Amino acid sequence: MTSDPQPTPPEQGPADSVPEDPAHRDAARQDAKPPVDPAYKDRVHRSPAAIAGGVLLLAIGVWLGVDALIRGEGNTPWIALAGLLFAVPLVVAYTVRPAVFSNEDRLRVRNPFRTIVLPWGAISGLRSGYSNEVFTQDGTKFQLWAIPVSLRGRKKAARRHAQQVASDDPVASRVRPGAPGATPPNTRDAGDQAMDDLREIAERREHAEAAQGEPVVRWAYEILGPCAAGAVLLAVLIAVG
Repeated sequence: MTSDPQPTPPEQGPADSVPEDPAHRDAARQDAKPPVDPAYKDRVHRSPAAIAGGVLLLAIGVWLGVDALIRGEGNTPWIALAGLLFAVPLVVAYTVRPAVFSNEDRLRVRNPFRTIVLPWGAISGLRSGYSNEVFTQDGTKFQLWAIPVSLRGRKKAARRHAQQVASDDPVASRVRPGAPGATPPNTRDAGDQAMDDLREIAERREHAEAAQGEPVVRWAYEILGPCAAGAVLLAVLIAVG
């Protein structure tokens, strides 16, 4: 008697073929997404002249200090080392370090010995006089070291503005370039123009939800620490003799 063929059992897949939970799948998919870049990037204001001068001073100081370390006698190498430890951070602090970073949410001011983060909602105004300054709502003032004031640059800008006004005169335009309708040259000093840009952002973003918060001040211990150590070592070496 012929027996009926037995049905072939279905093949078992690997253990990981069990249907995956949709929640876990969505979470894994989100983790796999690359980080999203911010919609805006910081705009940086710095002083090229200060950076160039600082680099030159550092080069001269390091050259003299290394020469004293190699050829000096007695306490001279130690005094040179202490002097470098004291002077290099100071030069970096006042020339290379200062910068102003601005975006749609906040203003970050990096001064020689402090970094100040100011949301636009915490700023009451920006003032340009003999120095450029920012004021908070409680009246605290911070100087913008990275945006220096140039009286000479202001005089040049005023002279360019006067020339532009003269060139817009229909009679003067016959003998001068820059007839009416031409693109006017930049009649603002670079520092004043930077302050104008910051004021425009402050006025536009002062009530934005993302631009609210309290000012945050952080001391630059990476500058203060080596400078203080160099000053103490230099004082001890000079006192000892």
